[in-house]
Amino acid sequence: MFNRIRTVENDLFKKQKVGCKMLFALTLSVTFPVFAANLPDSEGLIQQLGIQQQDVVKLNQGDVVFFNVAEGDEKELAAGAAMYFPAAPSKMIGLIKNKGLASIDTEVTAEGAIPLQATLDAFKGFGFKAGSDEAASFLAAKPGSQFNLSTEEFQALQATSSAQPDAASQAYRKILLQRWQAYRKNGLKGVATYDRGNGTEANPGGELRTATQNSKILARYFPELYKAWLNYPAALPAGAEETFFWRNRNVESRPTAILVHRVMLSNDAGELILSRQFYAGHSYNSNQLTIACLPYLDGSLVTYTNRTFTDQVAGFGSSVKHSVGGQQARGEMTKMLKNARKALK
Repeated sequence: MFNRIRTVENDLFKKQKVGCKMLFALTLSVTFPVFAANLPDSEGLIQQLGIQQQDVVKLNQGDVVFFNVAEGDEKELAAGAAMYFPAAPSKMIGLIKNKGLASIDTEVTAEGAIPLQATLDAFKGFGFKAGSDEAASFLAAKPGSQFNLSTEEFQALQATSSAQPDAASQAYRKILLQRWQAYRKNGLKGVATYDRGNGTEANPGGELRTATQNSKILARYFPELYKAWLNYPAALPAGAEETFFWRNRNVESRPTAILVHRVMLSNDAGELILSRQFYAGHSYNSNQLTIACLPYLDGSLVTYTNRTFTDQVAGFGSSVKHSVGGQQARGEMTKMLKNARKALK
């Protein structure tokens, strides 16, 4: 998928021991939250997002159009997309509620809801395949970039005596449960860092805080929801519905465990969703997206902003990595939106 990126990297960095396996994790957990009374209509939102008039023509014809999203961190890849759907906002929500993410994201191989009183049993659907090289690599993992784990989690793996795939799955389920419990108790402050070795760390909790603080439309039109999202587990506003998921998704041809928190609101004015991945098993650190679905023409205007944080676009040549990564991101976003529209037919 990222062959073009790697070709560019090889040309630019062949004298450097620097690799950039670019990743834009477009996990589109589509659902949508409620609209404040002063939220602009579809035309107003199009204008605020900076979608140009020539792109509005394409939008009305059913094409995917893009708008700029400012990146607030060297490790961040951010992009925005919009598309017209000939279906009511309520049908968009029904698609995801009834069929789940796998109906539009073919890279998701397994997914399960996490109840608010979850035990280890809630993660029993997650596991490595028998004979999996990934399972052996996981049990032998050390601080670095191959797996996203904290210092304590690496130490726990080293104490695992069995090398069987089931032992790897059991160990990973415990990590997922503990990370979910820490997030439920302390929000972004409870998200453990990733030990990169040599005294360096990645901080997914801090990244997601940055992503939320840069959500200007959310802060402007949904101040209560914005504050609760930023300061979770602060109480959510009345009418907000939250759900937690674990997910197994192929990323760079590897299975990866993902923990998702989704908050949804809706009313007659439209639908909106907030979704954050506060844990991802490898290749990227964290992800946050915002999706809005408003009545438009004879159907719906769907816009979403996706922010992914990855160490792989930082450092030497960052601007080139971001440029190439952005092109790949837009291709993935187009695929996801078209899959969603097809699923509605």
